[in-house]
Amino acid sequence: MIEIPLQPDLGIEHVAELHTALLPHLEDAEPLALGGGEVRRVHTAGVQLLHAFVRDRAARGCATTITQPSPTLAQAARDLALAASLGLPSAEDAGETE
Repeated sequence: MIEIPLQPDLGIEHVAELHTALLPHLEDAEPLALGGGEVRRVHTAGVQLLHAFVRDRAARGCATTITQPSPTLAQAARDLALAASLGLPSAEDAGETE
């Protein structure tokens, strides 16, 4: 399994850096783990890029997981209704209630 740590800042001004880091792994057949534990800041564009990357790899038959997502990353994915597609826990799974 290939492991890539995600950068702490996934704000819109850093999405190009994220894209540059992920693109070489788009077609890797080996499973890929994106380490989300250090993510402290997220904008919609960052989560959308992660979603597109995970979706495109899945379409190629390549497994991708986000490991140890920070609370910030997990909440952003839930807020955008992308937690399931990213393999992250839902609010119920995380023990949160509305």
